[in-house]
Formats: sequence, structure tokens, C-alpha cells
Amino acid sequence: MTAAGRTMRTATDGGARASAPAVEVSGLRFRYPDGHEALAGLDLRVERGQRVALLGPNGAGKTTLALHLNGISVADAGTVRIGHLVVAEPHLAEVRRRVGLVFQDADDQLFMPTVAEDVAFGPANLGLRGAELDARVDEALAAVGADGLRSRTPHHLSGGERRRAALATVLAMRPDVLVLDEPTSGLDPAGRRELVDVLGGLPITQVVITPDLPFALELCPRSVIIDGGRVVADAATPDLLADDDVLRRHRLELPFGFDPRAVARQD
Repeated sequence: MTAAGRTMRTATDGGARASAPAVEVSGLRFRYPDGHEALAGLDLRVERGQRVALLGPNGAGKTTLALHLNGISVADAGTVRIGHLVVAEPHLAEVRRRVGLVFQDADDQLFMPTVAEDVAFGPANLGLRGAELDARVDEALAAVGADGLRSRTPHHLSGGERRRAALATVLAMRPDVLVLDEPTSGLDPAGRRELVDVLGGLPITQVVITPDLPFALELCPRSVIIDGGRVVADAATPDLLADDDVLRRHRLELPFGFDPRAVARQD
């Protein structure tokens, strides 16, 4: 864990909350207005502190699931719990603080004149002011190695810098769970490596939607394959990526010549 990662704190409400899984999804069903069933009785449990990759073909239901984890979408049936809180009224405000959703396009989260103002926006809406707000911004920027970006204009940043700034806006809320939707999208190799280092150093539960299977192997000890709106495989990432039949059946493909077994042996 990086020194920056060790400085990142999350809020807690004591032992009762710690005893529950970070995320528990039971029998989740959701159908879009056009009739397409995106989630078909999905079950998932993520323990506190785990980093879990969500894999699967396009249209499998991964992003739809992410939108249910903080109540952006409302299920037709089933339940989602974050700690002991059911994702439903009257808990939505607290759930949305506990679950930080990092969108695929960082520009969806960056809209203020400077990075520091973007990072301060969420905590300021919670009522933080003065030195307490400044400390929260400093903490979040340090956690992603972005101290030097605080006075920069977001749309002048590189792709990797924007990704880290967007992540800092979420971390400033001190969430219990990070949900990241295709975080390596549009990043060059250096930006991707920086992101692995940042996320790997954060002491926080992470649910990572990614089509980048080597990234999943580097970051997430556990991977879950979703297809047809259900969990169809759940295993240690090296084992799952070494199963050619499972990957082929669910339209997942490793880069040519990439051997997850060899990478796992090096680790």
C-alpha cells in the first residue's frame, strides 16, 4: 500500500456496520422500459476491503448493477444492501455518500473551474467549511497523487490526470465502497499503470467494471462474470482467466499471447 493510500480514511458507524458485508445483492431484477431484462435475479456479496472485478460481454448487466448500488436505478425486485442499509428511501442520501461511483467518462464528474473546487464540491454540500473542508480536499488529492493538480483547469488535464481528479472528487466524500465503470478506458499505458498503483493503495472496498482482463488480474484478487443479468462465474481472478472455456462461453478474450498463469506465478 502506498503512503498516500494509508492516509485515506472512511467513515464508520461502529462494530455493527463492520460485521455486515460491504455489498449484498439478493435476487435483483430490473427491466428497461423497452422490455429488456437487464438483471435477472442477480446475487452478489462483496466483503469489506475486497477488490472485485466485474467482467462480462457488452449488455450483460454490469453497468446496470452499478447504478443500483447507490440507488440511481430502482430495482423491480430483490434487494441491495450497503452494510446494513437497504438501498431505498429513506436511506438514499447516506447510501450515496457511502457508495462512490466513478463514471467511465471523467468529464461527467469534473465541471468546476479548478480541480480543487471539483474535489471540494461534494463535502461542501455536506456542510463542511473552512479548515475542515480544506483538509478533506488535501486528503483526497494526496490519496490519488494529485496534489499538483489542485489549481489546474480540469479540461486541460491529460486523460490519466482527469481520471485521478475524478477519483479524488469521490474519495473526498469518504465512501465505504468505490464502484468504477471501465476506469482504464482511454488511458495510455503510463496512465493505466498509475491507476493500478493508486487503486491498489486505497484501503477501501472496490467493485471494478472492466473489459481489460490484464487490469483485472493486476488489481483484483477476485473476479465475477456477469452474463444475461446473472452471476455465472465467481472465482480467484488467476483461476477464472485461466479457464479458456469460461472466457469463450461469455465472449471474453485475453490479449494475444497473455498467460495469466505465468503472471500469477510471478506474483
